[in-house]
Amino acid sequence: MLQVAVVGSGPSGVYAAQTLVQRDGPPEVRVDVLDRLPCPYGLVRYGVAPDHEKIKSLQNNLRTVLEHERVRFVGGVEIGPGTLPPDRLLGLYHAVVYCVGAAADRRLGVPGEDLPGSHSATEFVSWYSAHPDVLTDGFQQDGFVRGVESAVVIGVGNVAVDVARILARGATELLPTDMPDAALGVLADSRVREVHMVGRRGPSQARFTTKELRELGSLPDTDIVVDPAELALDPAYNDPSGLPAAARRNVEVLRGWARNQTPGRARRIRLRFFLRPVALQAGADGRVASVRCERTLPDGRGGVTGTGRFEDVDAQLVLRSVGYRGVPLDGLPFDPALGTVPHAAGRVLRDGVPSPGEYVAGWIKRGPTGVIGTNRPCAKETVLSLLADAPELARKAVPDDPLAALRADGLRPVEWAGWLAIERAEAELGRSLGRGVVKIPDWAGLRAAAREASG
Repeated sequence: MLQVAVVGSGPSGVYAAQTLVQRDGPPEVRVDVLDRLPCPYGLVRYGVAPDHEKIKSLQNNLRTVLEHERVRFVGGVEIGPGTLPPDRLLGLYHAVVYCVGAAADRRLGVPGEDLPGSHSATEFVSWYSAHPDVLTDGFQQDGFVRGVESAVVIGVGNVAVDVARILARGATELLPTDMPDAALGVLADSRVREVHMVGRRGPSQARFTTKELRELGSLPDTDIVVDPAELALDPAYNDPSGLPAAARRNVEVLRGWARNQTPGRARRIRLRFFLRPVALQAGADGRVASVRCERTLPDGRGGVTGTGRFEDVDAQLVLRSVGYRGVPLDGLPFDPALGTVPHAAGRVLRDGVPSPGEYVAGWIKRGPTGVIGTNRPCAKETVLSLLADAPELARKAVPDDPLAALRADGLRPVEWAGWLAIERAEAELGRSLGRGVVKIPDWAGLRAAAREASG
């Protein structure tokens, strides 16, 4: 029996586990899927917007894998020198596949970025998705939108669209979701009336998908405002025929909105292009009050150049959504320039040489690119490398039950029964609030619920 640990229970990790156990032996493979959190599914649980029920239903597919007879979910286990070092983990398994994602947000690098009221979009997403780290970091007390009438979202990708949409949605529309009750209450009292999405390049280079973009146009009592003159700065705007299909569809949607604008509803989402934030400016209270942007123009080489003309956009809340970066995991090699672990077809490289039994998949392997489905072929490539190495890996002596060894080390893993207890507790919480399932937003609540499984 080949014992494999997969670190990370998001799509990349679960797809790796699925590929491992679907193959025909020998050797037969058993997989433990480890996660720092007591809950599985990674960004499908804590990154997909609560009003995206179809995407969130992917959890059902991931669940099927985690319930496989040769797969175990092992939550509440953090990998690192203070808990479970990578070298100790590798001593318990024939192979370890790290699928730990890209946890750090890229920064703007402009003055005022750390003013109160300025956050990463990921922090906002984690808040309304009930990530337990949010309470630890103090964002729950802030509530993000209290006292905010105008918000700026910096970026024009799908995450930017998500947070703009949540800012503009009414509480009635969010009530059926699993959003934590405290966040729902804050959003219900929101006075946000204007949301600006700001991109430094043009509409033909925006990263959002057309499906996400169109959703903005279906929001109740919300105007979508675009400036035709701003759109026309993009050379491809007037004739998008030469663009890739996705970019062409985006431009066509924006052109339709530019032709049919009838402002006058309660809320507005303004899509702004060719504006580069250069500073966040404080008000009298010391909080962010506006974003200074420089007008840019295409440079003819796919980038933009500054014009020296500036515009201040009022904002009491700024959310940056300009990409992610991988973070080093103590005990593993790391390429700081790429934000990834060096590898060859998924095999971890130490000093340029494959490290026996160590593998990577997902964002920590390829960088923060692609959609959820991109993780499947990425994980498959890594698993094929692992399986090619299996005859040599299987010669190493490892414990018959690594989980027993983890407990002997003083760890208290949350197994699948513990996760099912959390699910039951969240269903009961929702019933008590007159809602559907409602997420438990804090570590103490999750741990208490998981303990119910052990009596």
